[in-house]
Amino acid sequence: MALWTLPAFVSAVVAKLAGCLDRRTGERFWSVFLGVLTCREKRRTASAWFRAAGIGVDFRRAYHVLGSTGRRVQSLGRVMLNAIEEVVGDASPRYVFALDDTVTKRYGPCVEGAGVHRNPTPGPAAQDWVFGHVWVTLARVVHHPLWGAIGLPVRAALYVRQKNLDTIPPEYKWEFRTKLDLAVELMSWLVVWLKHTGKPIWLLMDGAYASRVVLLAAKELLVTVVSRLRHDAALWSLPESNRPKGKRGRKPKYGKERISLAKRAGAKGGWTTEDVEIYGRVEEVTYKTFLATWAPAGGVIRVVLVKDEDGWRAYFCTDPTATAADILGLVSDRATIEQVFHDVKEIWGAGQQQLRHVYANVGAWHLNLWSFTVVELWAWHRSEEDLVDRSASPWDCEWRRPSHADRRKAMTQEMLRAEIQAASRGPGQTAKLKALAERLLALAA
Repeated sequence: MALWTLPAFVSAVVAKLAGCLDRRTGERFWSVFLGVLTCREKRRTASAWFRAAGIGVDFRRAYHVLGSTGRRVQSLGRVMLNAIEEVVGDASPRYVFALDDTVTKRYGPCVEGAGVHRNPTPGPAAQDWVFGHVWVTLARVVHHPLWGAIGLPVRAALYVRQKNLDTIPPEYKWEFRTKLDLAVELMSWLVVWLKHTGKPIWLLMDGAYASRVVLLAAKELLVTVVSRLRHDAALWSLPESNRPKGKRGRKPKYGKERISLAKRAGAKGGWTTEDVEIYGRVEEVTYKTFLATWAPAGGVIRVVLVKDEDGWRAYFCTDPTATAADILGLVSDRATIEQVFHDVKEIWGAGQQQLRHVYANVGAWHLNLWSFTVVELWAWHRSEEDLVDRSASPWDCEWRRPSHADRRKAMTQEMLRAEIQAASRGPGQTAKLKALAERLLALAA
């Protein structure tokens, strides 16, 4: 398809992204992004993107575009933050983001930055380890009035093990950083671009990131964290509010009594049953909540214990004024980033680009993330009838949330419809229709 078939909103976002790059690179960025959006091959390699965009002898410059994109993800991510704010117009008094990491499989001995990592989804083959890249990813969590919570990825960081640094050329000056350090880097980046709005930032993360390094950095950056709490967490009571007369020094930060989560969960009293909105529906939840002090968080936290079929689970929030229902709702919203990882791999083919250069891999991963976000924003104000055509299945009348694949298909159909309408009007219709028919036959094949 031609560049002019892009919807107006998508063209505006791509123009802002291209404006952050060098002028010559920015001109080619349009074609590469079009290839990402319209590629329909089974394997979404970088060459498949270039074929979809009609990039021929200039393919080497297209690879340079991927590398340039990977080097400028900080400024390009800011464009995506602004695009989300313009479309969503979230009236919520806070920004909510989800943070987690995922792995993409790679093949070959010369892939820069790739290494052996623990496989989070072993599958039937029980593969505990996988060779590839690990991406610490940040996504904005928003609530659609009809479709519920949706994750919109904005930026990611590549984690490279210290023993794999020698796969990256020394002139890149790539420094080793743990996943926790990358999480702090992404938090700091968020604060830089969002602190001027005056809205507080809330971060939903997996329990593996709820460590002293991340939590103390979040406290310094005034970021509220919601996460899972270990069952053996060293919690303490609140410090005494009444200070004895004549006692000098600063007030204590932690209490003197040790709190055992297992004992609190085993106690029969103190449980409350309430209807809470989680995972897009209202469910009856039995929970117990209290305040405690925790050294990794640097002070007071709100703890929520929840009963389930397997026993109990513990969550915490660094804002002690948060309610239990609010915390449980945010915990369920963290699942949106898991859905993002599924869609960018299954629908967009993230990780299949067959690139060796480390910055080209970073650029390709972000192009997949931003394509996901652009499609979701394009479909934000559209109804289910506009996104899903079930006219051939009159028995399928039950309402359900359109999938991301449905939204992407609807956008490509709109682009194709615009090209067909243009080919049937004006002079030279025969030549235009012939060229269009050849492209349609190529897509069908």
